[in-house]
Amino acid sequence: MLPRFLKPGLAPFGAAVLLAVAAATFAHDGDHHPAESALSADESAFLAENDAAMTKMMNDMAARPSGDIDRDFVAMMTPHHQGAIDMAVIELRYGKNERLRRIAQEIIVEQRQEIDAMKLALGEQVTDTTPAPTQQPGATPALAGTSHDHMNMHHDMIKQETK
Repeated sequence: MLPRFLKPGLAPFGAAVLLAVAAATFAHDGDHHPAESALSADESAFLAENDAAMTKMMNDMAARPSGDIDRDFVAMMTPHHQGAIDMAVIELRYGKNERLRRIAQEIIVEQRQEIDAMKLALGEQVTDTTPAPTQQPGATPALAGTSHDHMNMHHDMIKQETK
């Protein structure tokens, strides 16, 4: 029997938690080890960006209760999912392991879909204009002018189901 976090529906969540724990271990370690002075520029940037993403996620998750449990749940889960997206983008920016980079890409897509699904469940609008999180600001996509939007397929299916 697989542990709960390794079951198919929970795999992205489990991967995000593992990334968060690993990042917290490295980013929040107050003891300076001799190897830290030999960090590469990429490793230093990765740790700094990951620490910033974790701090933002934790701060944003501290939502003020609204009196509506469902809205409070979404208010806390949205930054949690966005934090996973932000950490996955950082992995894509600095990581070299192709398997981990693929997992990071899946986290981005799946967590974005879950954010959209939660917003739709509350009757909130979901914007289709979110730029791909792996693109650098101002970068022109290689396939500019094409209308492939696989990330919002789940969103479109939900829209059709509610008609």
